[in-house]
Amino acid sequence: MAETAAPLPAGVGIGWRPEIAGWVTGRIAPAFCEVIAESIAPAATPRGVVELRERGIPVVPHGVRLSLGSTEPVEDRRVAHLAACAAALQAPLVSEHIAFVRAGGREVGHLLPVPRTREALDVLAGNIRRTQAELDVPLALEPIAALFDWPDDEYTEPDFLTDLLERTGALLLLDVANVYANAVNRGQDPEAVLDRFPLDRVAYVHVGGGAEHPDDPGLYHDTHTHPVPSAVLGLVELLVERTAAAPPIMLERDGRYPAAAELEAELDAIAVAAGHLAVVR
Repeated sequence: MAETAAPLPAGVGIGWRPEIAGWVTGRIAPAFCEVIAESIAPAATPRGVVELRERGIPVVPHGVRLSLGSTEPVEDRRVAHLAACAAALQAPLVSEHIAFVRAGGREVGHLLPVPRTREALDVLAGNIRRTQAELDVPLALEPIAALFDWPDDEYTEPDFLTDLLERTGALLLLDVANVYANAVNRGQDPEAVLDRFPLDRVAYVHVGGGAEHPDDPGLYHDTHTHPVPSAVLGLVELLVERTAAAPPIMLERDGRYPAAAELEAELDAIAVAAGHLAVVR
């Protein structure tokens, strides 16, 4: 059975990171926050995250190590950790990636794309169901930004994603920066690609920055360390036009943090693109 839309409040949020914890907890009022699940211990949640919860700000655990696309079943201890994070934070949902990070006992150290084949779809669906069985809250899945595609793909990305969500009932964590990156690198129109995504399943949205890949001019790299380009903000505007209400949306930044004023200006730009009137300060 498909899960209903997750109860995140409308507005602009941000990914909580230790490097910007003081700014997040002391200077702004995000609608919600997201924390990397593997970076915290449920029994000893970082004080900054505790302060967010004390202020009534929802915090979503975002997994990066489950490896839902691995041919091996998801590891019980990793699923248990994600579930424990959700319980400790009283999270309204959790999220993970449509990707694999290990194979044959080897850790890749990076999110890698799964082949878009019927066999891979079966593997993903099985691992997702095993994960959902241990969770008390909905699971949202994020399609990743990929620098390559497998040669034996049988589906387009939107069709693969639609089938996966229908089979599992999971929600969609839509990263519009990933949509943009993949479309550009595949020589596709980002707006046309976005229109084919199952937008009725969106739980919340990521927005992040990127830049041309330094080692391969013309290849767009989703870095999370650069400002959000105007083209990605344009996709946010298109997304809002295509949905009944502006979804919860957040800035994802993972390094090279600029001055607070620059980060705040970026949040304001996202709020404007999403049609949110509330300023996050």
